[in-house]
Amino acid sequence: MPLPVLDSLACPHCGEPIGPAGNALRCTSGHSFDVAKEGYAGLLTGARPTGTADTADMVRDRQAFQEAGHYAPLAARVAEAAAPALAGGGLAADVGAGTGYYLSRVLDRSPDALGLGLDLSKYALRRAAKAHPRAGAAACDAWRGLPLRDGAVSVLLNVFAPRGADEFHRVLRPGGTLIVVTPGPDHLAELVAALGLVSVDARKEERLEDTLSARFERAGGEDVVSTMRLPRSDALTVAGMGPSARHLAPGELERRADALPEPVGVTASFRIGVYRAR
Repeated sequence: MPLPVLDSLACPHCGEPIGPAGNALRCTSGHSFDVAKEGYAGLLTGARPTGTADTADMVRDRQAFQEAGHYAPLAARVAEAAAPALAGGGLAADVGAGTGYYLSRVLDRSPDALGLGLDLSKYALRRAAKAHPRAGAAACDAWRGLPLRDGAVSVLLNVFAPRGADEFHRVLRPGGTLIVVTPGPDHLAELVAALGLVSVDARKEERLEDTLSARFERAGGEDVVSTMRLPRSDALTVAGMGPSARHLAPGELERRADALPEPVGVTASFRIGVYRAR
């Protein structure tokens, strides 16, 4: 982990700064944290909640789909949205970073910036820790707080992940940018009925604004829509990336996918929201 990224961390127990202590990390109050052999910091307090972190299979599916370039248009637009706030450097932190795909694209676009990927899944963190030479990774549960110092972050990314307005507000520097990505109403529409996927909540955008409005004001954003031509194998992969993977019996996705055309046209629909702190 780059030293300036390490300097941005705070103890999840007491909020004090964290520094190296042999093969571990320790805060000034004496709380100690392991560093996994894969390179990420273990800053999770308590056990991982059962059934909430991405599994090894889900992470493998996610990386395969991302590396195939299907979500490249979204990644490019997220990187463009982040660039102004990172023009002079600074830290981009991704809450729910997964494999570090979007964070890496942000850092490629902003060569003076550093990055930190935060996630609950150890399988995702193993990949995020190696996703970019200017980034580090740390385990945390976003619902329990973020292991970051006050005002340490220039750009906070939140792509299909849990969000807490108070913590986001605390860790962003004055003038910092929050970028939130949610599925659009037609996202994967062609697969929802055919494969029995979980559909997008019609009130998702309303609930997002309710969550953020006390702490943030919307400063911009855009919808990103594209059509993907997916082989059946990639249609199964995108299904395995999301919550639908938890709700269907083993083998059911494969059985339903046999009826899909080869390839299948699938809509990718996203909403990017750019916010500033009130």
